[in-house]
Amino acid sequence: MNPIRIAVLVLGVAAAGGAVMLALSPKPQAPAPVAAAAPPPVAAPVDQILVATHELQLGKLVSADDLGWQTWPKASITAFMIQHDDKVVAELTGSIARVNFYAGEPIRRESLIKGATAGFLSAVLPSGMRAVAITIDAQGSTSAGGFVLPNDRVDVIRTVKGSGTAMAESYNSETLLTNVKVLAIGQNIQDKNGAPTQVGSTATLELDPVQAETVILAQRTGQLSLALRSMQDAAQTGHVAIADGKTTVIRYGIETDAGTH
Repeated sequence: MNPIRIAVLVLGVAAAGGAVMLALSPKPQAPAPVAAAAPPPVAAPVDQILVATHELQLGKLVSADDLGWQTWPKASITAFMIQHDDKVVAELTGSIARVNFYAGEPIRRESLIKGATAGFLSAVLPSGMRAVAITIDAQGSTSAGGFVLPNDRVDVIRTVKGSGTAMAESYNSETLLTNVKVLAIGQNIQDKNGAPTQVGSTATLELDPVQAETVILAQRTGQLSLALRSMQDAAQTGHVAIADGKTTVIRYGIETDAGTH
């Protein structure tokens, strides 16, 4: 055989064998894709608002230590919150708290009154209302056993002596007002340190002008007592008016004549 043909044949066989080996050899795996790094989160814009640094009770004289600045999301800041101002703390120092504040609760200007000579009770009264003090038994016999506390709701009941004989006296009672808010017992405007009862010789009630006239007149003509109401009754209202020498009691929109004084 021609040597050239032999050489060509050998080269062809070698090439075919190399191709078979390449086909049978394992293919290299492709590298795993690398996840792109997530962009850093964008911080929400914030500002500082004025808050109570600890619990502030109704009637407390506010000092600079009672107020502090706290970071707050701008999207949650309302018009009633006080935003950072270097002059605000000095401005509000010496104010009196009109409501209770929890630690960290935003301070609201309308919940503070300022002025050493400002009357506290007149400041906490809603517009159009009056504060009237009535005499109660210090032992609690006319105030639910002494368990009536400031901010409770009560009914005001008048008891008068009827036309009985000397041997058998008679008494009549009537409900003058319903669902009245108690502002203070004695000079206490709130329950102190969770005390269950408070002793005082007077109870100060929150009344409208007509109710104030009714209570003042009733106190001169009989004994007033307070009947404690359930907290669930707070949404109900009562009203009393004086007309033609009689007490007209209006309950739930129904007017009834309570009799002549």
